[in-house]
Amino acid sequence: MQQWSLQDAKARLSEVVRLTVDQGPQEITLRGAPTVVLVSIAEYQRLIQPKPSFVDLIRHSPLLEVELDLSREQTSTREIEF
Repeated sequence: MQQWSLQDAKARLSEVVRLTVDQGPQEITLRGAPTVVLVSIAEYQRLIQPKPSFVDLIRHSPLLEVELDLSREQTSTREIEF
């Protein structure tokens, strides 16, 4: 992510916007401190899109129909060597 001072970003706004679209987010600083990040509308739309709930994620999983072997060994203890 390229960093711009506010003064440079104002003076070269067209370039900052073009770089945002072509290369990704651009950081703008105020008095040397990171203050804002400029993102493209496509990235903004992706970021504000609601995330699916865990239940919806499981329901739409491509692995939904896969059979799993969940059987366990029925012994009460395991032997461990020290």
